[in-house]
Amino acid sequence: MAVVAERRLAIELGTVDVCFLVALYVRAEGANLTSFTEAQLEDVFAQASAVAQPGVDQVRRRATLAIQRLRDQRMLARVDGQGVVRTGEFALSRLATGIVEFFLEEDVLTRESLVLLTGSLRAAIASVLDAARAASGPDAWQGGVTGPLRVTVSELIAGIERRQRGLDLQQESFQAEIRKLLEADWFGAIERCQALLESTSATLRELNEVLLHDSSLLLALLHDIEELAVAAGEAEAEAAAHRLIDQVDRIAAWGSARQRAWSEYFQYVHRYLRDVVRLDPTRALTQRLREQLAGGGQRFALAYASTPPLRILRATPVVRERPPVVRPHAPRDREPAPDAGEDPQVALDAKVLRSLDGGARALSAVTTEVTAELPGPERFVEAGRVAGTVARLARATAERERPWVAVGEELEIEDWKLARAAGGAGGAGGIGGVGGGAA
Repeated sequence: MAVVAERRLAIELGTVDVCFLVALYVRAEGANLTSFTEAQLEDVFAQASAVAQPGVDQVRRRATLAIQRLRDQRMLARVDGQGVVRTGEFALSRLATGIVEFFLEEDVLTRESLVLLTGSLRAAIASVLDAARAASGPDAWQGGVTGPLRVTVSELIAGIERRQRGLDLQQESFQAEIRKLLEADWFGAIERCQALLESTSATLRELNEVLLHDSSLLLALLHDIEELAVAAGEAEAEAAAHRLIDQVDRIAAWGSARQRAWSEYFQYVHRYLRDVVRLDPTRALTQRLREQLAGGGQRFALAYASTPPLRILRATPVVRERPPVVRPHAPRDREPAPDAGEDPQVALDAKVLRSLDGGARALSAVTTEVTAELPGPERFVEAGRVAGTVARLARATAERERPWVAVGEELEIEDWKLARAAGGAGGAGGIGGVGGGAA
């Protein structure tokens, strides 16, 4: 694209130029000419101008300008070797020939042409595969495998692709013809439209069947050639086979895509014929709709009445009657029973004494040991009881600034220094406000 943009390539052809190229192509085919002199070019241009622009003057000057214009766009190539001082001979270039062939030839893919082309292609690839199996050197690979793949096989595949493009163009013309038939003869064109649709659908279906059958065989042969090229180390033959595999895949994908697209168009047209054309054979409704959309014609209004909502009768669920909830009858007065439970204070005294006998000399140490197995809320309550018990069973001393010590992760208390009281009790008078010692 950068090269094309840098060279500013463009093609500008008018009707006279296209007629001129067509006339040159037909003259060359009819008279077996390979080139044209300047006089012949002027003569052919005069004929083309008489058809495209009858009655114009200065035909010779127009011919000179047209020849120069086609030469500048590489439509005409000078083929003599006499230089610029003599009159030369000119021939149509490949670009001009391609443009003319597009307008003149109807190269459309049919079942017969596809069968012939795929048969020739299969035979050509099979011969290349035999040559690849028998090749023993670079020259044999180049002459028997790489060359035929690039020229013979590529040309056959290009012929199939060219006819596919012609069939695409024919389908487009069929769609335009269906549109014109409906515009010209609204109700009478139904049978003709259906015939065009069915014929094209049958053609695409047959082509797709041939492509699906033959493409698998062609791909298998090309894969064998590619594997032999890889084993022999021939990169050019491998690249040529890989490129042809991609082209065959593209051809098969074309058949599936075109059949799917035409099937959608087929259904759309049939639905249009059924829902629009057959329901409005005189096109009265269509004409009124166009007038309304254009803003003219008679005004219409649609009056409607509101309908009551539908009443849906639902089945009434069966509700089971449940008996009322009553308490079981039991005697309200119970006889007292002896309880040999342990006194909590006695148990707490025993724990505190064990802690003091074990060497605990601070309130925080005693509280940590006694409340170690209790949960958080109970530890908070038990800490106050421990402080009261310690004050009763031990001698506690406290400084003016008593430190706060953490007991576990959820509790802090003001710490006391403890000493075991003589006789197991005492020191209680020096402690005031036992309950306020825990927080």
